Amino acid sequence: MAAESIRVCGRELSATDIERVREVIREASPPLRSEVARRVCEAFDWSDALGRPQLMSARVALLRLHRAGWIELPPPRNGNGNGKGLVDRGLRWPEEGRALAASVEDLAGLALEPVAGRESSARWNGLIARYHYLGYTPLAGAQLRYLIGWQGGVLGALGFGAAAWKVAARDRWIGWDRAARERHLPRVLNNARFLLLPWLEVRNLASKVLALASRRIAVDFEARYGIRPVLLESFVEVPRFRGICYRAANWACLGETRGRGKCDRSHRARLPVKAVYVYPLQGDFRQHLGVAA
Repeated sequence: MAAESIRVCGRELSATDIERVREVIREASPPLRSEVARRVCEAFDWSDALGRPQLMSARVALLRLHRAGWIELPPPRNGNGNGKGLVDRGLRWPEEGRALAASVEDLAGLALEPVAGRESSARWNGLIARYHYLGYTPLAGAQLRYLIGWQGGVLGALGFGAAAWKVAARDRWIGWDRAARERHLPRVLNNARFLLLPWLEVRNLASKVLALASRRIAVDFEARYGIRPVLLESFVEVPRFRGICYRAANWACLGETRGRGKCDRSHRARLPVKAVYVYPLQGDFRQHLGVAA
């Protein structure tokens, strides 16, 4: 990348683009981050397949530019710059901490409940913040979140967001070139969070949840964003986890990452190595990702 440009959230911004973002920030009225995101979407024509502004992607991109020192965003409203203030307000729910030992067949009404609205969003955020080893951060880009429920309450949380920009093992396996990847990456979704509450003892529950997700994620995502995903990916930290549930749900392991972050330009960052798993949602997925049959 040239020194006068920066890539963020899959978009390459030139020095002129960055200056335009600064101008938008100066002109924003009211001076709120949400208003800046709306105006940036308008200025750069950032819209989804249904013509709606990509506000979530814009907000994530702006926050990354702000933290990198490229721009200066308005102060966050309510002292909340990245959603953490909405995560955990000390809420507790009846099923939390209640031991559950059962077979997956015994869980009547097992289903994925899409997160919709402030209450279910706060619940999802709170569970991830409290019980997931990575904690809560906003998912990148276009996303879908689900609460894992049954007739007895909530069992966990599942989240899908934008795919990783580059993954050597995945990209070799797909067989696409850079142009195809840049054009078709929105058709790949990243299973960024998967949580089953720690007091559950339900054999095969994790693989069952993944199977439920694979049957509905394409329809749900297309209904919300106008793009039909054809491939799922996930990254499983090794040796912390063995990826057994992904294998049981017929996900393929393609290899491991190199332990570098997505912003590592100098090849010096060392992060946990993760196994790369993928799950095609349809047989001709490569054709939809720009790879000739």
